[in-house]
Amino acid sequence: MKNFGNMMKQAQEMQSKMQEMQDQLADVEVTGSAGGGLVEVTLNGKGEARRTKIDPSLVGEGDSDMLEDLIVAAINDARAKVDAQMRERMSELTGGLQLPPGMQLPF
Repeated sequence: MKNFGNMMKQAQEMQSKMQEMQDQLADVEVTGSAGGGLVEVTLNGKGEARRTKIDPSLVGEGDSDMLEDLIVAAINDARAKVDAQMRERMSELTGGLQLPPGMQLPF
């Protein structure tokens, strides 16, 4: 039973560290871009959009479809960068612990 107690303590410590990391990620900002930098979207570490920047040369008649596509691409680019940072930090936190396929932290 002593080992079980140690496991529970370690699990609680890991949960606490994961919460701390998630709080820190809220302060991280990542900017994604599309169209060679004509559109930029900045997200925080929780994937929430913080700001956008659209090059004035794009705002013209008939450009709305292209502009919408570029915004979607920029958001997806930023989100992918946030996910990569999350995976990197989780790997640091778990010390390379290999989880079963399909299982992700936090649960």
